[in-house]
Amino acid sequence: MTRDRWVFPFSRGQSPHVQSWHGTHVVVTGGSSGIGRAFVRQVVRRGATVSVLALDDQDLAATAAELAIAEMPHQVVATDVTDPGSVTSALARATEALGPCDVLLTSAGIARPGYFERLDDEVFRRTMEVDYFGTLYAVRAVVPSMLERGRGSVVGISSTAGLIGVFGYTAYSPPKFAVRGLLEVLRVELAPRGIHVGCVYPPDTDTPQLAYENQYKPRETFAISGAIRPFTPDRVAASIVTGMEHGRFLITPDWQGQVVARTAGLAREAWFAYFDARVRASHRSSHSGHTTRVPK
Repeated sequence: MTRDRWVFPFSRGQSPHVQSWHGTHVVVTGGSSGIGRAFVRQVVRRGATVSVLALDDQDLAATAAELAIAEMPHQVVATDVTDPGSVTSALARATEALGPCDVLLTSAGIARPGYFERLDDEVFRRTMEVDYFGTLYAVRAVVPSMLERGRGSVVGISSTAGLIGVFGYTAYSPPKFAVRGLLEVLRVELAPRGIHVGCVYPPDTDTPQLAYENQYKPRETFAISGAIRPFTPDRVAASIVTGMEHGRFLITPDWQGQVVARTAGLAREAWFAYFDARVRASHRSSHSGHTTRVPK
């Protein structure tokens, strides 16, 4: 990757950002399904070489087959993102084959909604391990090389539930708040050193993960978000590509996400009031014999 594919701060008065995907080594954790896989497809079409790090399952096998057909340089490495040794080993293999990581997207994540008092301790622990530490380990593995070269892009996926607490997500929101906090600090530390850092706040997205969540969502959670049509993974992935190209920190595909991201702190009480009203409405509907529609 040549230096002129990046714009550096202070020297030209702009924030660092991706200027060309051609020949860029892109690493995607959780890139075998959902948003991660959609992102892989989009950057491959733009000429990037990719390394997909994900669990060893049928999704990873399908992704490997798809990349082989595309005939672009790639690596597909079975990885447990909760194990720092596994992440380090996978990235070493990817780097040996395709060179240092230029762009990292951490999209591996899980969510198990439910009422706080009914969730097992294991759910809280596992979600933090995958969503937060799975992000942290990958970032720690690639940043030193980026600092040496004075360039790179690191983007992680948080959530609207990482901006404000959402009913039913006591196990999910804290790790996503942590991802947001990590990336905000990294933005401050790394931007002056030539590295772009971004944080994605996707809305509900039509992925296998969302289908899994819908099995466990409390009715109050559906009352808050169930009427909103989920976005496609391609639309979210396209917003990530654009965000990297423009050097944005806040990356979201919809105006509603932009509003929440920009007002969550200032208007927190208003958001709480809105959520409370939706929960009360769901209770009234339940008591009157009506049920909240569950998305298919």
